[in-house]
Amino acid sequence: MAQYQQIIKVQTQGKKLHKVTSKVAAVVAESGIQTGLCHLFLRHTSASLIIQENADPDVLADLSNFLAKLVPDGYHYIHSTEGPDDMPAHIRTVLTHTSEQIPIANGRLVLGTWQGIYVWEHRDHSHLRELFVHIAGD
Repeated sequence: MAQYQQIIKVQTQGKKLHKVTSKVAAVVAESGIQTGLCHLFLRHTSASLIIQENADPDVLADLSNFLAKLVPDGYHYIHSTEGPDDMPAHIRTVLTHTSEQIPIANGRLVLGTWQGIYVWEHRDHSHLRELFVHIAGD
């Protein structure tokens, strides 16, 4: 079984979803692995990794609005030294994911027609996020 690893750097632009599907697909192609598993791990505690709708941007807007209402920003948290958006970002990450696994078949990610891979920045300001890609297979 072959193994391949790479880090994708994602420069976020504040609190929104950043599509990384094509970057991950490029790493899978570069690996040369035809059949296997692609494991993704976002190395942060205030951003998340999700697989979600890639056709209608209203879905992403609704998700963002829902999570903002569920976990509002503010100084009403005990941990507030990094600003009013920091503790809510940690809570949003706990409620979502920091890792995903996607099968690989015929050298390509096995995603549904309407699925895309996103780094979801939960902080107000831009950050350089690291997405660790580990691919195993034949």
